[in-house]
Amino acid sequence: MVASLSLPRILRVGGGAVGELGDVVAGLGLHRPLLVTDAFLAGTGVAERLMSTLRDAGLQPCLFAGTVPDPTTDSLEAGLAVLREHGADSVIGFGGGSPMDTAKALGLLGLQGGRMRDYKAPHTNLGPALPVIAVPTTAGSGSEATQFTIITDSATDEKMLCPGPAFLPVAAVVDFELTLSMPSRLTADTGVDALTHAVEAYVSRKANLFSDGLALNAIRTIGRHLRRVYADGGDIEAREAMMLAATQAGIAFSNSSVALVHGMSRPIGAHFHVAHGLSNAMLFPAVTAFSVPAAESRYAGRLRPRPRSRHRRRQRRRGRR
Repeated sequence: MVASLSLPRILRVGGGAVGELGDVVAGLGLHRPLLVTDAFLAGTGVAERLMSTLRDAGLQPCLFAGTVPDPTTDSLEAGLAVLREHGADSVIGFGGGSPMDTAKALGLLGLQGGRMRDYKAPHTNLGPALPVIAVPTTAGSGSEATQFTIITDSATDEKMLCPGPAFLPVAAVVDFELTLSMPSRLTADTGVDALTHAVEAYVSRKANLFSDGLALNAIRTIGRHLRRVYADGGDIEAREAMMLAATQAGIAFSNSSVALVHGMSRPIGAHFHVAHGLSNAMLFPAVTAFSVPAAESRYAGRLRPRPRSRHRRRQRRRGRR
């Protein structure tokens, strides 16, 4: 089986990596980024510190802090107005899944126009789009490394999955130090989201050897560290492990697939505004019980056998002679 794989061109991972954001953007030949974040991160001052980092690199950034939880098509309008007024040549998604998803949507709409519903599945979006640089502040969505964005249609309340390489960030800056102030409830919700990504990527029928390795490592890491970091948010080792696992899980499901937990979780979030990780946790036991018979060896922790290529089968027949 041939796997088609897509990853960000640049990944900067580790404590203090956010200080290199300006170098990453400038190194891509970009000059006028739009920094997309939410009111909370803007209010804490951390977004302005990021703006200073970008200015120090000789860039001309602009700030949009109008992202909303579970971003909607209506919420994109203000961002598009700022993007066009600034003449942005790139978009930086700074925050959890919502700011990063908003940044991805703005990157596509900023060049192609139209309505977000024009880009929902099953349509695969190849671009063009403005380059997106993702800077996650939670260890959960993995959106910094995925070729998907989730936007709710304000007219219908449909939580639309919009897939394709056009939504894959060109670069991701993954700095666990940005997660140190996360409260325990958010830590739990985002951690369960990352775990769900990893498990569903592994049991998916679209799983492959590349996604398997990342998914299994993420499952093990989250299993060892999520309870620790929930109990002690200052546990540096656990914070770093969870941040890396969330990115690995994101890469895994972006190159495999999520499954029924996420398929059911999206409408729950859209209609009842339940935190995404919490709705995943609510669904996980029942969906797992339903799906075990279809992937029993995978749930048991054994790789399913891969079909041998014709070349290998031919070699084995020759060996018997």
